[in-house]
Amino acid sequence: MEGFTRIQINHSVWEFPDIYEFVKPLGAGSYGQVAKVRHLGSQNCVAMKKLVHPFEREEDAKGAYREIRLLKHMNHRNVISLLDVFHPPLEMNDFRQVYLVTHLMDEDLHRYSRSNEISEYHIKSIMYQILRGLKYIHSAGVIHRDLKPSNIAVNQNTDVRILDFGLARLSGRNMTDPVGTLWYRSPELLFVRGDYTKAIDMWSVGCILAELISGRALFPGDCYFNQMDCLLNIMGTPSEEFVNGIEVPRARSFLLNYPYREKRDFRQMFPDANPQAVDLMQQMLEMVPERRITASRAMKHPFLKDFIEPQHHDEDIAPAYDQNFENMVLPVKCWKELIFNEIANFRIQI
Repeated sequence: MEGFTRIQINHSVWEFPDIYEFVKPLGAGSYGQVAKVRHLGSQNCVAMKKLVHPFEREEDAKGAYREIRLLKHMNHRNVISLLDVFHPPLEMNDFRQVYLVTHLMDEDLHRYSRSNEISEYHIKSIMYQILRGLKYIHSAGVIHRDLKPSNIAVNQNTDVRILDFGLARLSGRNMTDPVGTLWYRSPELLFVRGDYTKAIDMWSVGCILAELISGRALFPGDCYFNQMDCLLNIMGTPSEEFVNGIEVPRARSFLLNYPYREKRDFRQMFPDANPQAVDLMQQMLEMVPERRITASRAMKHPFLKDFIEPQHHDEDIAPAYDQNFENMVLPVKCWKELIFNEIANFRIQI
């Protein structure tokens, strides 16, 4: 096919523009298949993802459209963004494949932190970059909803980008569905404490900071109820303010009848850590979400403030994200048309 390369990667046929050269497969999952490719115009390597069955069901098609819109909106050095999006040459009725091209990173933070010597400087640098990216995401009105080490990408020079917007949504009302990976799930999510806010992401960042310092997960629950135990055994019995915010009688009753737990002393739990790092962690792991530190305030904390540069304030503010389509219920055909138009109007960023 003129202008396109057609090859087989792990029993799947890929078709992509011949400005890209396949290097090696990187992984696969329910979300799609990912390969490392080289952009011939610049010799830069990038990540190419082939979406798996994007038009099988309405929710799959809507999810593909959501991913394209979110990645297209993001333009920050600490957030993954869309460099290219395409489909093989076709007529509209034959539209079946969608490919996304994004920045290529060396590894995720989970692997990086376990295969490298992590100094306090590295922790500061990584945390500051995570917070910059999160401030940018939050300024667009978006909640990530699944921050964890495997969704933070790191290069060997410690450049950081936040990945995976599969669960991201615009901040607003009726945000009650439980989301996020269990170990990094905030207490307001665990105990169904009404509508949640951007504060759930900050709890996850606090868990990541604790993990970078200690080398192990802070709340490693093996099921939903064990996760509650893990959290309460460290954070102690929640305050009356927290419990009063719980609207589900069963969840409130669970806490009111739960045996009393004293809050652990973080300075004893992390005796070798910089006291400033422990203080920042405690402000991130505040049980009452309304009192939890924000990304913007956390960047100015004494533990990180040396990384601030004047231009960061403007660079970390994103334009508002339009997510009105989330209220739309459309057949697959209509979502295909919307995606087809997004691809047609996209200009390659490499």
